[in-house]
Amino acid sequence: MKTWHDMVKEARTLSDLKQSLQQAGDVFVSSLHNTDDQLFFMAKESGERLLIHVSPGVGNNPFQGETANIGGFTVKKAALTADNARALRSALPWTAPQALGTRGISLGLGDRLGLASPGHLKSLAGTVVRPILAQQSMRELELTNRTYVDVLDAATWAVFQAGYKDGYGADGDHLKKVEDIRMALELGFSMITLDCSEHIDDGVSSLGDLEVERRYQELPEARRREFEGMYQDHSYELPGGIRISMEPKHYQRMVLTYHNALDFMEQVYEQVIATLQRPIDFEISIDEVATPTTPQDHFFVANELQRRGIKVCSVAPRFCGHFEKGIDYIGDREQFEKEFAVHASLAEHFGYKLSIHSGSDKFSVFPIIGKYARATGYHVKTAGTNWLEAVRVIAHVDPDLYRKLHEKALETLDAARKYYNVSMDLAKVPDLDTLQDQELPSLLDQDDARQLLHITYGFMLRDAELREAIYQVLQVHEDRYEQFLVRHIKRHLEALGIEK
Repeated sequence: MKTWHDMVKEARTLSDLKQSLQQAGDVFVSSLHNTDDQLFFMAKESGERLLIHVSPGVGNNPFQGETANIGGFTVKKAALTADNARALRSALPWTAPQALGTRGISLGLGDRLGLASPGHLKSLAGTVVRPILAQQSMRELELTNRTYVDVLDAATWAVFQAGYKDGYGADGDHLKKVEDIRMALELGFSMITLDCSEHIDDGVSSLGDLEVERRYQELPEARRREFEGMYQDHSYELPGGIRISMEPKHYQRMVLTYHNALDFMEQVYEQVIATLQRPIDFEISIDEVATPTTPQDHFFVANELQRRGIKVCSVAPRFCGHFEKGIDYIGDREQFEKEFAVHASLAEHFGYKLSIHSGSDKFSVFPIIGKYARATGYHVKTAGTNWLEAVRVIAHVDPDLYRKLHEKALETLDAARKYYNVSMDLAKVPDLDTLQDQELPSLLDQDDARQLLHITYGFMLRDAELREAIYQVLQVHEDRYEQFLVRHIKRHLEALGIEK
């Protein structure tokens, strides 16, 4: 079979070349794109992906790489570096992230290894779902030894490789500091998830009534009067006949819990988001706390956002029950459905999407989410489940490496628990010594083992020897990794009621 190099040598025009490259075995055909007398595509040489830029005659382009004259064309072979990714986003704007807005369905598909996005894009092909391909928190960057540049570039190259032109997002996830938000936005991220947990008073729910009254009276009188005039003893009618009533007993607790967080949201919006000259998906996260967000709380926060002129694309409440990492929903599904219906009505009323965090693998409540939030849209965040599919590949193809990863997980579990709250019971995780190699993949279907492997990913990736081995296996078996990802994400889509 002829190589792309041979075909460039034989072609007379860029149009002819693009046509002939459809048959090249070393070209990612979906990446072929021509514009303004230039042809772009991705090829593989000696196992390495390269950006190839072809133009007629002598010309300048912004890519860094090896230039050669082949036939009647100037050809540049460019490595997939940060500088070249930035140049590609400028040359082909569809490879850059964009804001996705307040409507529609989106999935946050955080890619901790920088290898999963091709599989993610294939899993969403033909659906109405739009992807947030680049989605990482500062915690995840720390644990994986990556940067936002790495995260964004991996998404850029995946979009180019797939020829995906329908728009994807990049989320600076769970950011708490203005400097981190500015950094992500300066790099070109299109979404910011503002984590307000440090400004939510999570202890108010456990206070006695007298202490709540005392603390409420300590608030500035002007603020109390302002809130009382709008909320105390008030009722509000929502779409579908749902009524929100601010019960006196709950009102003071609500104000004490969220008033500082609202000031924080306003500060970040005015200092950063409102100053930008481009659209940004601004998400408010009030979910990283123990206190569930009641319908009254949700209304209070949403109404204050609107009143203060803070434009948001989505809000992530703290739903009842537990949305833990890597496993299904834990809690009363009937209660969840009843409350989620109200949260969805609130989102419709205020004009934004509901966001469901730690949303991967919540198969038992996906039908509820799809039922009540489909009209206005919703955003489901996943990340760690894609890492678990990578571990599943390793368990299938390299049992010895899997055993090393499992042992590292056991060694570092206590340290990992400082980052993640999970209910896993280590006693329920089968002893490795009792398992045959062919039984190892089944651990990825056992909740406690899934959580063990999920939350310790950073300690595996910080081990240089393990990290190198992980990447080597997944690059050799990239087709299987893609296959596992597509199957797993499609299971999510089907449970949500999303069809092609």
